[in-house]
Amino acid sequence: MIRQQLLRLDNASFIYPASQSKKYSSLYRMSVTLTEAVDTEILQQALEATVDRIPTFHYTLTGGALWWYLRYLDRTPRVLPLQPLHQFNIERNGGFLFRVSADGCRIVQDIFHVLTDGNGGMTFLLTLTAEYLRLRYGVQPVYGGRILDPSARPCASELADSFDDFGGKRGSLEQNDPAWHIRGRELGHKVLRNLRVRIPMGRIAEVSRARGCTVTELLVAAQVAALQELRGAGRNRSRSALKVNVPVDLRRIFGGSTLRNFSSYVMLGVDVRNGEYDFDQILEIVSAQKRLYSMPSQLEPKVAKNVELENNFAINCIPRVLKKPIIDIINKLKGDRYCTHTLSNLGRIALPESLRGYVRDIDFVLGRQRGNSGASACVGFGGHLVLNMSRRIAERSFEDGFLRQLECLGIPTEAEESDI
Repeated sequence: MIRQQLLRLDNASFIYPASQSKKYSSLYRMSVTLTEAVDTEILQQALEATVDRIPTFHYTLTGGALWWYLRYLDRTPRVLPLQPLHQFNIERNGGFLFRVSADGCRIVQDIFHVLTDGNGGMTFLLTLTAEYLRLRYGVQPVYGGRILDPSARPCASELADSFDDFGGKRGSLEQNDPAWHIRGRELGHKVLRNLRVRIPMGRIAEVSRARGCTVTELLVAAQVAALQELRGAGRNRSRSALKVNVPVDLRRIFGGSTLRNFSSYVMLGVDVRNGEYDFDQILEIVSAQKRLYSMPSQLEPKVAKNVELENNFAINCIPRVLKKPIIDIINKLKGDRYCTHTLSNLGRIALPESLRGYVRDIDFVLGRQRGNSGASACVGFGGHLVLNMSRRIAERSFEDGFLRQLECLGIPTEAEESDI
């Protein structure tokens, strides 16, 4: 594969450099907890091999006259000390758009969302982990899925912008009402609090099957019910739409093997302007919405419209220095304003048997949100679903309400709070 010095940002990435500031960057964290402390020298070797196999992680962000680009960075990333999950300084990070740290038994990876989405990030982390375990313990991974062979050559399709497939198609933007937002005492831009919730996978899957829904639909319904309870108990009732933003992996729907961003979203929830709903009604509504809005016929117009706007001649002619505030304003008006919370579920991770005995836990955490109080991210591994609920406010009334909803469903939980 011929190395490209410059790559255009994919369609989902343009909002991230435009909205980045001294107090905010769109970050997420993924980590693997091993059974023994991480050897940083071996992790460094594994990191170098993994970056060569997934070369998109060799790129940095650069600005042209009209747009931002990814520029190839001809240097080696280093394993760094663990840092808090807040504002991301690209220059201090050697130009890289991600960082890898060793924290006791954990391999920790923070990613600036301009680089890739959750699927691409998890592919990098699991490939890195498999290579580390191979180098340290001599185990032989079974490659496939999200674990790539570092000795194989990168594929051009992994660097592709899959949004290009939607060019020329007719699109339309969905219409949403502004959503109700959780209010609370701000913790400061360098503080992010996290509630780590551990849920038995067998039990939540059993309850979901009994109710004829998916695990994601059940979690969203529980969050919407908790939001409804919180809104009803407070004074802030100016808005009535309670919406949870759920990212959708477009690879599963439209195909493709890109390791860059290729995702969209669906908004799930209820409007309580004419009265509240019981849990069964919320679950029925959320399930129907999820299945409808995730259909290709529903997602394609939304994605195509975003591609159409990117390719618009008049927009392309606007200098980048003017695009940044324009895109930032549009993002504020069309982004978090229309959702109350975000829930990202990467699904169940199945590791090869040769690696399974070395891995205790896998975590996924979304960084600080700009327009909302917090966000949730989860991943299933080893018989448990681990849900991380990060927030930038002191109060955890919503999180506690969500846990009560799960308890009412007969789903036990273990919760632990910390700053990250």
